[in-house]
Amino acid sequence: MSTTPTDASRTGRKPRPRLLHGLNWLVVRQHRASILVVLALTALGALWIVYQRGQMHDALVAAGWPEKPLEQTIASGGLLLTVNALGAFPVVLAVFLGATLISADQEHGTAQLVTTQSVSRRRWLTTKLFWCYLTVLVCSGVVSAFFTWWWKPYRVAFSFTWHQGTIFDNTGPMLPALCLFLTAAGITIGLLVRRVLMSMVVTFGFAVAVEVAWGLVRESLASPQMINYPLNAAAPAKLNDMYEMDRWVSDSDGKLFGWAHCSSLESESAVNACVKENGIVDNVVKYLGYDQMPSMQWTGAGFLLLGTIALTAFALWWASRRPL
Repeated sequence: MSTTPTDASRTGRKPRPRLLHGLNWLVVRQHRASILVVLALTALGALWIVYQRGQMHDALVAAGWPEKPLEQTIASGGLLLTVNALGAFPVVLAVFLGATLISADQEHGTAQLVTTQSVSRRRWLTTKLFWCYLTVLVCSGVVSAFFTWWWKPYRVAFSFTWHQGTIFDNTGPMLPALCLFLTAAGITIGLLVRRVLMSMVVTFGFAVAVEVAWGLVRESLASPQMINYPLNAAAPAKLNDMYEMDRWVSDSDGKLFGWAHCSSLESESAVNACVKENGIVDNVVKYLGYDQMPSMQWTGAGFLLLGTIALTAFALWWASRRPL
């Protein structure tokens, strides 16, 4: 029988129960500094968005909106700072949280120490991934929800349109999905590279490349729509929120001509003659509508989540077959 005194026998008090036990407690305690920093940044970001939303609201009310139409959009320094910070948020998480999660343990020998104990390597890695992903999902979800809450009612005042990355990638499910994918990429890179600094550098380059590539495929997340309207008529109201991809003019049979086919001529009489000769009667616009934004975001988020699952599965498979 052990005679070593416990805290309870020395103080006469029962120890306070812990919310977390075992491996979960160990992982959270090991990474508590990183988790607390990310949570603090999230709280500050949410408060900043609330403040900026109030500032925009006051400016719009002073301008007479919504009774009066806005003469120009708002491009304040606070708005520019917010969208730039949101754009950098997935990269920051990938570099400072994802890339260091496993590589720091590998470089310092902690991974070998932990995995030689009673805890299996896969269970240890799964626990670390769970808490990392949970932190990323909660923090990015909160920031995205606050920015969406700011943007939606006042989107007519924003100097950025819905299809641009500054709005599209930072609202709805897109920001959490992008953060999870880049963080998973950072974890995988760290696991393969095994050195903290090099993992951070490679992850940064990869994250920047992904964000650039994502901007090129964003338009492919939905099928474009087409609309015809008379040549000299005003554009339909539904096109006010559209992203125009291409434009033509057409005759009554639907034959398309370049939008400048006749308008590039020098004189008005030449333009009219060209229009009459070719039988041009309609404008034709190929576009993506604002009503397609939710489906585009969920489609994009689905692809990113599939990528996250694939990277996570690869990391678990690699760790189970290679020494850490």
